[in-house]
Amino acid sequence: MTSSNDASASPALPYQARGSLKGRTILMSGGSRGIGLAIATRAARDGANIVIMAKTGEPHPKLEGTVFTAAEQLEAAGGQALPLVGDVRNDGDVAAAVAAAVEHFGGIDVVVNNASAIDLSRTDAIDMKRYDLMQDINVRGTFLLSKLALPALRTSNNAHILTLSPPLNLDPKWAGMHLAYTMAKYGMSLTTLGLAEELKNDGVSVNSLWPCTLIDTAAIRNMPGGAQIVQAARGPEIMADAAHAVLTGANLSADSGASASNTGNFYTDEQVLRAAGVSDFRPYSLGAPEEKLVPDIFL
Repeated sequence: MTSSNDASASPALPYQARGSLKGRTILMSGGSRGIGLAIATRAARDGANIVIMAKTGEPHPKLEGTVFTAAEQLEAAGGQALPLVGDVRNDGDVAAAVAAAVEHFGGIDVVVNNASAIDLSRTDAIDMKRYDLMQDINVRGTFLLSKLALPALRTSNNAHILTLSPPLNLDPKWAGMHLAYTMAKYGMSLTTLGLAEELKNDGVSVNSLWPCTLIDTAAIRNMPGGAQIVQAARGPEIMADAAHAVLTGANLSADSGASASNTGNFYTDEQVLRAAGVSDFRPYSLGAPEEKLVPDIFL
Protein backbone atom coordinates (compact mmCIF):
# COMPACT_ATOMS: atom_id res chain seq x y z
CA MET A 1 0.00 0.00 0.00
CA THR A 2 1.01 3.63 -0.40
CA SER A 3 2.66 5.06 2.67
CA SER A 4 1.22 8.24 4.12
CA ASN A 5 4.36 10.22 3.27
CA ASP A 6 4.60 9.10 -0.38
CA ALA A 7 1.31 9.93 -2.03
CA SER A 8 2.87 10.19 -5.48
CA ALA A 9 3.98 6.55 -5.76
CA SER A 10 1.56 4.02 -7.22
CA PRO A 11 0.96 1.18 -4.75
CA ALA A 12 3.08 -1.82 -5.79
CA LEU A 13 3.38 -0.46 -9.34
CA PRO A 14 6.64 0.25 -11.17
CA TYR A 15 6.06 3.85 -12.32
CA GLN A 16 8.03 6.36 -10.28
CA ALA A 17 6.75 9.89 -10.86
CA ARG A 18 9.25 12.63 -11.60
CA GLY A 19 6.71 15.43 -11.62
CA SER A 20 3.48 16.38 -9.91
CA LEU A 21 0.00 17.57 -10.86
CA LYS A 22 -0.47 19.31 -7.51
CA GLY A 23 -2.64 22.38 -7.84
CA ARG A 24 -3.42 21.83 -11.52
CA THR A 25 -7.05 21.80 -12.60
CA ILE A 26 -8.23 18.94 -14.81
CA LEU A 27 -11.56 18.94 -16.65
CA MET A 28 -12.56 15.42 -17.70
CA SER A 29 -15.47 14.10 -19.72
CA GLY A 30 -16.79 10.89 -18.21
CA GLY A 31 -14.67 9.57 -15.37
CA SER A 32 -17.26 8.11 -13.02
CA ARG A 33 -15.61 4.70 -13.46
CA GLY A 34 -12.99 2.78 -15.45
CA ILE A 35 -9.94 4.30 -17.08
CA GLY A 36 -11.15 7.87 -16.62
CA LEU A 37 -11.60 7.43 -12.88
CA ALA A 38 -8.18 5.77 -12.61
CA ILE A 39 -6.54 8.73 -14.38
CA ALA A 40 -8.40 11.18 -12.16
CA THR A 41 -7.51 9.25 -8.99
CA ARG A 42 -3.82 9.23 -9.93
CA ALA A 43 -3.95 13.01 -10.38
CA ALA A 44 -5.85 13.42 -7.11
CA ARG A 45 -3.06 11.67 -5.21
CA ASP A 46 -0.84 14.56 -6.26
CA GLY A 47 -3.35 17.09 -4.94
CA ALA A 48 -4.89 18.07 -8.29
CA ASN A 49 -8.26 19.73 -8.75
CA ILE A 50 -10.54 17.55 -10.87
CA VAL A 51 -13.81 18.52 -12.52
CA ILE A 52 -15.71 15.47 -13.71
CA MET A 53 -18.62 15.90 -16.09
CA ALA A 54 -20.46 12.62 -16.57
CA LYS A 55 -24.00 11.46 -17.25
CA THR A 56 -24.22 9.05 -14.33
CA GLY A 57 -25.81 11.00 -11.51
CA GLU A 58 -27.84 8.04 -10.28
CA PRO A 59 -26.52 4.47 -9.80
CA HIS A 60 -26.54 2.37 -12.96
CA PRO A 61 -28.18 -1.05 -12.63
CA LYS A 62 -25.15 -2.84 -14.08
CA LEU A 63 -22.22 -0.43 -13.75
CA GLU A 64 -20.81 0.66 -10.42
CA GLY A 65 -20.19 4.30 -9.62
CA THR A 66 -21.66 7.75 -10.17
CA VAL A 67 -20.09 11.15 -10.67
CA PHE A 68 -20.66 11.77 -6.96
CA THR A 69 -19.06 8.54 -5.72
CA ALA A 70 -16.14 9.28 -8.05
CA ALA A 71 -15.73 12.71 -6.46
CA GLU A 72 -15.70 11.12 -3.00
CA GLN A 73 -12.94 8.76 -4.15
CA LEU A 74 -10.90 11.63 -5.57
CA GLU A 75 -11.15 13.66 -2.39
CA ALA A 76 -10.23 10.61 -0.30
CA ALA A 77 -7.13 10.24 -2.50
CA GLY A 78 -6.04 13.78 -1.69
CA GLY A 79 -7.49 15.92 -4.46
CA GLN A 80 -10.25 18.48 -4.79
CA ALA A 81 -13.23 17.38 -6.86
CA LEU A 82 -16.19 19.08 -8.53
CA PRO A 83 -18.77 16.55 -9.76
CA LEU A 84 -21.09 17.71 -12.54
CA VAL A 85 -23.92 15.73 -14.07
CA GLY A 86 -23.82 16.53 -17.77
CA ASP A 87 -23.78 15.13 -21.28
CA VAL A 88 -20.83 15.85 -23.55
CA ARG A 89 -23.29 15.84 -26.46
CA ASN A 90 -25.09 18.87 -25.03
CA ASP A 91 -23.56 22.26 -25.83
CA GLY A 92 -25.05 23.86 -22.75
CA ASP A 93 -23.78 21.16 -20.40
CA VAL A 94 -20.25 21.44 -21.74
CA ALA A 95 -20.25 25.24 -21.61
CA ALA A 96 -21.54 25.08 -18.04
CA ALA A 97 -18.80 22.61 -17.06
CA VAL A 98 -16.09 24.86 -18.46
CA ALA A 99 -17.55 27.87 -16.67
CA ALA A 100 -17.88 25.94 -13.40
CA ALA A 101 -14.24 24.78 -13.57
CA VAL A 102 -13.03 28.33 -14.10
CA GLU A 103 -15.27 29.75 -11.37
CA HIS A 104 -14.56 27.02 -8.81
CA PHE A 105 -10.83 26.52 -9.34
CA GLY A 106 -9.76 29.70 -11.15
CA GLY A 107 -8.94 28.15 -14.52
CA ILE A 108 -8.30 24.98 -16.49
CA ASP A 109 -4.87 23.45 -17.05
CA VAL A 110 -5.78 20.06 -18.52
CA VAL A 111 -8.67 18.71 -20.57
CA VAL A 112 -9.01 14.91 -20.68
CA ASN A 113 -11.33 13.69 -23.41
CA ASN A 114 -12.28 10.38 -21.86
CA ALA A 115 -15.98 9.95 -22.68
CA SER A 116 -16.50 7.42 -25.46
CA ALA A 117 -19.07 4.97 -26.80
CA ILE A 118 -18.25 1.65 -28.44
CA ASP A 119 -20.05 -0.70 -30.84
CA LEU A 120 -17.96 -3.13 -32.88
CA SER A 121 -20.80 -4.17 -35.22
CA ARG A 122 -20.08 -4.49 -38.90
CA THR A 123 -21.68 -2.08 -41.34
CA ASP A 124 -24.75 -4.12 -42.23
CA ALA A 125 -25.49 -4.79 -38.55
CA ILE A 126 -24.87 -1.41 -36.94
CA ASP A 127 -27.95 0.41 -35.72
CA MET A 128 -27.80 4.01 -36.92
CA LYS A 129 -28.73 5.25 -33.47
CA ARG A 130 -25.56 3.59 -32.20
CA TYR A 131 -23.62 5.09 -35.10
CA ASP A 132 -24.92 8.56 -34.22
CA LEU A 133 -24.18 7.99 -30.53
CA MET A 134 -20.54 7.20 -31.26
CA GLN A 135 -20.17 10.18 -33.57
CA ASP A 136 -21.83 12.51 -31.08
CA ILE A 137 -19.92 11.39 -27.98
CA ASN A 138 -16.56 10.43 -29.44
CA VAL A 139 -16.03 12.96 -32.22
CA ARG A 140 -18.32 15.89 -31.52
CA GLY A 141 -17.91 15.64 -27.75
CA THR A 142 -14.12 15.67 -27.98
CA PHE A 143 -14.15 18.59 -30.39
CA LEU A 144 -16.70 20.55 -28.34
CA LEU A 145 -15.05 20.15 -24.94
CA SER A 146 -11.65 21.03 -26.39
CA LYS A 147 -13.07 24.03 -28.27
CA LEU A 148 -14.93 25.55 -25.33
CA ALA A 149 -11.99 25.06 -22.96
CA LEU A 150 -9.49 26.82 -25.24
CA PRO A 151 -9.83 30.33 -23.78
CA ALA A 152 -9.11 28.99 -20.28
CA LEU A 153 -6.30 26.72 -21.49
CA ARG A 154 -4.56 29.62 -23.22
CA THR A 155 -4.23 31.39 -19.88
CA SER A 156 -2.56 28.38 -18.22
CA ASN A 157 1.22 28.22 -18.04
CA ASN A 158 1.17 24.45 -18.54
CA ALA A 159 -1.86 23.59 -20.67
CA HIS A 160 -2.60 20.16 -22.11
CA ILE A 161 -5.39 18.38 -23.97
CA LEU A 162 -5.16 14.59 -23.64
CA THR A 163 -7.56 12.44 -25.64
CA LEU A 164 -8.01 8.70 -25.19
CA SER A 165 -7.89 7.63 -28.83
CA PRO A 166 -5.73 5.34 -30.97
CA PRO A 167 -2.86 6.12 -33.31
CA LEU A 168 -4.04 7.04 -36.81
CA ASN A 169 -3.33 4.22 -39.22
CA LEU A 170 -4.81 4.16 -42.74
CA ASP A 171 -4.11 0.47 -43.26
CA PRO A 172 -7.52 -0.69 -44.60
CA LYS A 173 -7.74 -3.55 -42.09
CA TRP A 174 -8.59 -1.17 -39.23
CA ALA A 175 -11.52 0.36 -41.09
CA GLY A 176 -12.63 -3.02 -42.39
CA MET A 177 -12.87 -4.61 -38.96
CA HIS A 178 -15.45 -2.25 -37.41
CA LEU A 179 -15.93 0.73 -39.68
CA ALA A 180 -18.41 2.73 -37.59
CA TYR A 181 -16.32 2.52 -34.42
CA THR A 182 -13.06 3.16 -36.26
CA MET A 183 -14.49 6.30 -37.83
CA ALA A 184 -15.57 7.57 -34.41
CA LYS A 185 -12.26 6.86 -32.66
CA TYR A 186 -10.20 8.17 -35.57
CA GLY A 187 -12.33 11.33 -35.44
CA MET A 188 -11.02 11.82 -31.90
CA SER A 189 -7.47 11.25 -33.11
CA LEU A 190 -7.90 13.69 -35.99
CA THR A 191 -8.91 16.26 -33.40
CA THR A 192 -5.56 15.67 -31.68
CA LEU A 193 -3.69 15.96 -34.97
CA GLY A 194 -5.43 19.16 -35.99
CA LEU A 195 -5.43 20.93 -32.64
CA ALA A 196 -1.75 20.17 -32.05
CA GLU A 197 -0.96 21.99 -35.30
CA GLU A 198 -3.49 24.77 -34.73
CA LEU A 199 -2.30 25.46 -31.19
CA LYS A 200 1.44 24.92 -31.64
CA ASN A 201 2.16 28.59 -30.95
CA ASP A 202 -0.38 28.96 -28.15
CA GLY A 203 1.40 27.00 -25.44
CA VAL A 204 -1.19 24.21 -25.42
CA SER A 205 0.08 20.64 -25.80
CA VAL A 206 -2.28 18.19 -27.49
CA ASN A 207 -1.73 14.42 -27.42
CA SER A 208 -3.58 11.11 -27.61
CA LEU A 209 -3.01 8.09 -25.38
CA TRP A 210 -4.06 4.49 -26.06
CA PRO A 211 -3.47 1.12 -24.35
CA CYS A 212 -1.40 -1.64 -25.92
CA THR A 213 -3.59 -4.33 -24.36
CA LEU A 214 -7.15 -4.90 -23.28
CA ILE A 215 -7.92 -2.97 -20.09
CA ASP A 216 -10.08 -4.35 -17.30
CA THR A 217 -13.23 -2.23 -16.99
CA ALA A 218 -16.73 -2.81 -15.64
CA ALA A 219 -18.14 -2.49 -19.15
CA ILE A 220 -16.03 -5.42 -20.37
CA ARG A 221 -16.77 -7.47 -17.25
CA ASN A 222 -20.49 -7.07 -17.96
CA MET A 223 -20.13 -8.50 -21.47
CA PRO A 224 -20.89 -12.21 -22.01
CA GLY A 225 -17.78 -14.04 -20.84
CA GLY A 226 -16.33 -10.76 -19.59
CA ALA A 227 -15.06 -12.17 -16.30
CA GLN A 228 -12.86 -14.58 -18.25
CA ILE A 229 -11.83 -12.05 -20.90
CA VAL A 230 -10.41 -9.57 -18.39
CA GLN A 231 -8.09 -12.19 -16.96
CA ALA A 232 -5.99 -11.51 -20.05
CA ALA A 233 -6.12 -7.75 -19.51
CA ARG A 234 -4.19 -5.12 -17.60
CA GLY A 235 -5.68 -2.94 -14.90
CA PRO A 236 -6.60 0.68 -15.68
CA GLU A 237 -3.73 1.81 -13.48
CA ILE A 238 -1.35 1.44 -16.42
CA MET A 239 -3.30 4.10 -18.32
CA ALA A 240 -3.44 6.26 -15.20
CA ASP A 241 0.33 6.13 -14.77
CA ALA A 242 0.89 6.75 -18.48
CA ALA A 243 -1.44 9.75 -18.48
CA HIS A 244 0.37 11.11 -15.41
CA ALA A 245 3.70 10.72 -17.18
CA VAL A 246 2.48 12.56 -20.28
CA LEU A 247 0.90 15.38 -18.29
CA THR A 248 4.00 15.89 -16.15
CA GLY A 249 6.51 15.35 -18.96
CA ALA A 250 8.08 12.34 -17.23
CA ASN A 251 8.28 10.61 -20.63
CA LEU A 252 10.52 13.31 -22.08
CA SER A 253 13.89 12.04 -20.95
CA ALA A 254 16.81 12.65 -23.23
CA ASP A 255 16.72 9.12 -24.63
CA SER A 256 12.92 8.79 -24.82
CA GLY A 257 12.67 9.61 -28.50
CA ALA A 258 9.50 11.59 -27.77
CA SER A 259 8.80 14.96 -29.29
CA ALA A 260 10.62 17.61 -27.29
CA SER A 261 7.54 19.79 -27.46
CA ASN A 262 5.33 16.96 -26.15
CA THR A 263 2.55 17.75 -28.60
CA GLY A 264 1.00 16.07 -31.61
CA ASN A 265 1.89 12.57 -30.41
CA PHE A 266 -0.14 9.37 -30.50
CA TYR A 267 1.28 7.68 -27.45
CA THR A 268 0.72 4.15 -26.22
CA ASP A 269 0.83 3.38 -22.52
CA GLU A 270 3.87 1.13 -22.87
CA GLN A 271 5.77 3.68 -24.97
CA VAL A 272 5.21 6.42 -22.42
CA LEU A 273 6.07 4.34 -19.39
CA ARG A 274 9.19 2.87 -20.96
CA ALA A 275 10.37 6.42 -21.62
CA ALA A 276 9.58 7.22 -17.98
CA GLY A 277 11.77 4.35 -16.77
CA VAL A 278 9.40 1.39 -16.48
CA SER A 279 10.79 -1.90 -17.80
CA ASP A 280 8.55 -4.49 -16.13
CA PHE A 281 4.83 -4.27 -16.94
CA ARG A 282 3.80 -7.46 -15.17
CA PRO A 283 2.50 -5.67 -12.05
CA TYR A 284 -0.21 -4.07 -14.19
CA SER A 285 -1.59 -7.42 -15.38
CA LEU A 286 -4.42 -9.32 -13.73
CA GLY A 287 -2.56 -12.58 -13.73
CA ALA A 288 -1.98 -13.72 -17.30
CA PRO A 289 1.61 -13.95 -18.56
CA GLU A 290 2.65 -11.04 -20.76
CA GLU A 291 2.60 -13.19 -23.88
CA LYS A 292 -1.01 -14.19 -23.16
CA LEU A 293 -2.40 -10.65 -22.83
CA VAL A 294 -5.07 -9.64 -25.35
CA PRO A 295 -3.72 -6.89 -27.66
CA ASP A 296 -5.83 -3.80 -28.17
CA ILE A 297 -8.04 -3.92 -31.26
CA PHE A 298 -6.27 -0.95 -32.92
CA LEU A 299 -2.67 -2.12 -32.49
